[in-house]
Amino acid sequence: MAKGRKNGLYNGVSEELSALMRTGWADTERHDLEPAEQAPFAAERRLALSALFPGERLIVPSGKLKYRSNDDTYPFRPYSGYVHMTGDQARDGALVLEPRADGGHDAYCYQLPRDSRDNDEFWIGYTAELWMGRRRSLAESATVLGLPCRDVRTITEDLAAGTGVPTRIVRGVDPALEAAVTTDEERDAELEGALSDLRLVKDAWELGEMRKAVDSTVRGFTDCVAELSRAIASSERWIEGTFFRRARLEGNHVGYGSICAAGDHATIMHWTDNDGPVRPGELLLLDAGVETHSLYTADVTRTLPISGTFTPVQRQVYDAVYEAQEAGMAAVKPGAPYRDFHEASQRHLTARLVEWGFIEGPVDRAYELGLQRRFTMAGTGHMLGLDVHDCAQARTEEYVDGVLEPGMVLTVEPGLYFQPDDLTVPEEWRGIGVRIEDDLVVTEEGHENLSAGLPRSSTEVEAWMARFAG
Repeated sequence: MAKGRKNGLYNGVSEELSALMRTGWADTERHDLEPAEQAPFAAERRLALSALFPGERLIVPSGKLKYRSNDDTYPFRPYSGYVHMTGDQARDGALVLEPRADGGHDAYCYQLPRDSRDNDEFWIGYTAELWMGRRRSLAESATVLGLPCRDVRTITEDLAAGTGVPTRIVRGVDPALEAAVTTDEERDAELEGALSDLRLVKDAWELGEMRKAVDSTVRGFTDCVAELSRAIASSERWIEGTFFRRARLEGNHVGYGSICAAGDHATIMHWTDNDGPVRPGELLLLDAGVETHSLYTADVTRTLPISGTFTPVQRQVYDAVYEAQEAGMAAVKPGAPYRDFHEASQRHLTARLVEWGFIEGPVDRAYELGLQRRFTMAGTGHMLGLDVHDCAQARTEEYVDGVLEPGMVLTVEPGLYFQPDDLTVPEEWRGIGVRIEDDLVVTEEGHENLSAGLPRSSTEVEAWMARFAG
């Protein structure tokens, strides 16, 4: 008899119940599956990774469930490098590249197989299939992913058989798997960096997913404007819930915690409590992105006058940020240093802050000393893709010290934030926060603004709100 959990209503499982549960189930193996659209692209990515580490075994885990409390888990989100290399999103898995004598690798995707109906594993336990939902069989996964799949329960034994093979593993994703191999921390970090490097330039399939994410996000922003009156009657939570509905209907989830910041909350860079009032006469800073079913995310920000019209001071701040974004976007083109768009935007904002008397000039000196950062806070953008801050572990010389290439996707998001308790600015400026953020793909000719479906200038925003705001 199986042992029940503490404080469970059943003390165990009788032999008769166990026998009953094992019988009468249909064969649900699927034989109609085809390789996923992403499969050939993932295969090319694995070849690129293989070429970087000849003669070495590479292990890229997917990750484990994380428990929120007791038997309640957080939604599972696999390690992005694993998703990029396989197209798979299963938990408890791992991609293993085994070195061949010719310098290449054989790739295997280790996964949990389906729970057997010959014992009680399929219906007893928090993660059993009858509780969590049907998994693909190993044969089904092999067809969908286009690479051989093995039972992850044998991975430790399989890795032990290759003792002596130089091995690298991505750390911090699956501690149990890390413990099963002997590796070097510095060399493991190089593997993680390479996985980030390989995501800097998106392939054609990835760009299609980015377009889906941004297009859904544009619709989500319009939803929020249309329901603005209901947010005024309740709180920022109405905005958050409205956008979340669009994200879940058309994608997997939101790509990050939505920032629905009204009033002086707009001066808080990562305001995600979203529990404040939405008051006419103030601004609403909405920073949100839909994550597609394939886990690619958008990241867009608009700052809206809740009453539908900017006040003179709000417009002055907004127009300065808009002009700074225009300058930054103009610098996004192939062959340009990555830092150019950031510097173009920041220099423009520095000039405005000097002009307004909030920092001491001249402009070049103020920018060199970084004085504008009191009011601009953050950088002007970042790479975007499977993660909202994609490629974060890429080599510095390939990322912020690198040059832009066609296929790179990045955000351009200058902002100005005047804290409510900042005595260095006039009272009417305090509590105003403005950010405008768009998602750009670098093209052969320059760039394309994927989020151009949303208005950006102050007059366009007002006209948009007059048309849609409820």
